[in-house]
Amino acid sequence: MNNSYSENEITPFEELTENDGVEKLSGISESNHRAGKSTARSSAKGFLKRAAAAGLAGAMVLGAVGGCGSSQKTDVSSNDSHDFNLFGNSDKEDDNAGAGAGTTGEFDAESSDVIKKTQEIEKYIDGYFYFDEDDTKREESYYDGLMKGLDDPYSVYYTKEEYEKMMEDDSGEFEGIGATVSKNRDNGTVYVVKPIAGSPAEKAGLLPNDIIVSVDDLEVTSDMELDYVVDHIRGEKGTEVVLKIYREGESDYIDIPIIRDTIENKTVEYEMLDDNIGYISVEQFIENTPELFEEALDDLQSQGAEGVVIDMRNNPGGLLRAVIEMVDYIVDDKEVAEGSGEPGLLLQTKDKDDNILEEYKCSDGHSVDIPMTILVNGNSASASEIFTGCLKDYGKATVVGTTTYGKGIVQSVIKLSDGSAIKITIAQYFLPSGTAVHKVGVEPDKEVELDDDLKQKVTIEHDEDNQLQEAIKTFD
Repeated sequence: MNNSYSENEITPFEELTENDGVEKLSGISESNHRAGKSTARSSAKGFLKRAAAAGLAGAMVLGAVGGCGSSQKTDVSSNDSHDFNLFGNSDKEDDNAGAGAGTTGEFDAESSDVIKKTQEIEKYIDGYFYFDEDDTKREESYYDGLMKGLDDPYSVYYTKEEYEKMMEDDSGEFEGIGATVSKNRDNGTVYVVKPIAGSPAEKAGLLPNDIIVSVDDLEVTSDMELDYVVDHIRGEKGTEVVLKIYREGESDYIDIPIIRDTIENKTVEYEMLDDNIGYISVEQFIENTPELFEEALDDLQSQGAEGVVIDMRNNPGGLLRAVIEMVDYIVDDKEVAEGSGEPGLLLQTKDKDDNILEEYKCSDGHSVDIPMTILVNGNSASASEIFTGCLKDYGKATVVGTTTYGKGIVQSVIKLSDGSAIKITIAQYFLPSGTAVHKVGVEPDKEVELDDDLKQKVTIEHDEDNQLQEAIKTFD
């Protein structure tokens, strides 16, 4: 499966948390995380444990932060800053000599085995490393390595600068190239999900499924976090970025120069199709998405819509509160989903001990009674999976397309005392029926693959869109 981002700069979002998968590139926005950081040694007195195992990155909407996993911002106080030293107080006695690298039991960074091994590595670096060393990178890469050692692509470390950038408010407009990108979970490649119609990316010739090989002078490797790649693609309006891409069927790589611009973040579009069938496309979930969605649904019904297709294809997710509000608008507060014993239950989050951390229920007193069909694909992630799964559990919609991405975990963003931060997975989402989404996705009621000749098209006309046509047939 693939991780995605949407350059409309919405990346895994603060409340939903990286869509393991899809991010928008309006400035390239973000389903993974900061990757590709230099793994150098740590500060002068300390040493630096080389960053461990590169994690897969996930999909996000390039730009904002977070995806579909509730991100809670927490300030954690600690002692004043001091010289970086991996081992802390060097005079501390080692009560666990032998517990550490290469042994069984819990890892202990202060054990004699770990200290001995890291000192040995440090000695060889001091004696043989050819290039100049950057003390800041050495220290930051240590913290980065602590999070990568968890082997979770969603648990990451942010420098102070990265955290501040991540917390910037999304406004509906972004500067970038205008495309959605994702990361393939199986091979780590970063690929284009879809350029936004009329965007600099489309005008420059970028196509769906193009694989990004490099961004300017940055070679994109499989161990890089999607966020990191996205940060290099984003930039100020009027500046140029050159993407080297691999395109199936071409004998050589293609260099595509793109002039960044301001990208309008249109999250909801709608129209009335033939035979009184309404069509609503939801690109992602941000602050204004619920209001726009509800207006679209109401307007289509006022025009006499007898059924509505809701297109969630390539939707990387976004804010949890946004998707909950949208589902709440449709589902009756007193209704009980199949497999659930609680009226109006929409979502639960549970920790690793199966304790319920949060419950989300219907509360607005509003419901919509009209046949609905939801279109999804493998790039529908996080919040879009919650939307789809909830309405499927309540029997409010038929699902057509292919199995969704499978991003259903919760991250908490914790600000550290020096202004940096960590994002760490703390829980998993469960649909009203008690079903988990993570690494499973939501299966369609009717599986329909997009025709091969359409997969590299930026704009697909309704009459040639075989998935949409199958969705429309569900109302017959």
